[in-house]
Amino acid sequence: MTEKEISAGCQRADARAREMLYTRYSGRLLATAMRYMGSREEAEDVLHDAFITAYRSFVKFEYRGEGSLAAWLQRIVVNRSLDALRLRQKSVLEPLDGDADEPEVDADDVDTIPQDELLRLVASLPDGYRTVINMYAFDGLSHKEIAERLGISEKTSSSQFFRAKKLLAKMINDYLTKTER
Repeated sequence: MTEKEISAGCQRADARAREMLYTRYSGRLLATAMRYMGSREEAEDVLHDAFITAYRSFVKFEYRGEGSLAAWLQRIVVNRSLDALRLRQKSVLEPLDGDADEPEVDADDVDTIPQDELLRLVASLPDGYRTVINMYAFDGLSHKEIAERLGISEKTSSSQFFRAKKLLAKMINDYLTKTER
C-alpha cells in the first residue's frame, strides 16, 4: 500500500490500513520516542498513546503528498513524548550549574562510535537536556519553537542545548578514552 492508500484507509477506520500503518512506521516512531524518553518501556507507552491519538485523529489528517503521513505521525510522537515528560512530576529542565570546560569532540572520533552506543549516550542525558537536544538537533526546531512548546524562554532553551552538548561531549570523550584501552 502507498502512503496515500494507507492514510485513506485509516480515515475509513480500515483494519488492514491501520495494521499497515503500524507495521510501516512503528520502528521509526519508537526510535523517536526512545530519544525523548530514555527507556524502551516508556517509549513503548508513548508509541501506544501516539497510535491511539493518530487513529482517533485521522478525520483531521489531510494528505499533502509523499512524506506527509510520516511527518504527521512524527509530530504526534514528539507531542506525546513531551506530554509524558511533563507527567513525570518533575521539572523537564535541569537546574543550571557552573560551566565545565570540556574539550570539543572531533567529528571523526564520533564517527567511530557505534550508532546504538551514541543513542544510548543521548538517552542517558538528564530529561531537560535530552528533550532540548532532541527538539533542536534531531527535530530541527528553533529555540523559539522549543520555548513555546515547553513554556520556557528562548534563553533557557539555548542554555539547555549548550549544556547538553557539553555533557554529551564529556560522555563521548569518556567513552573514547575507555575504548582506547
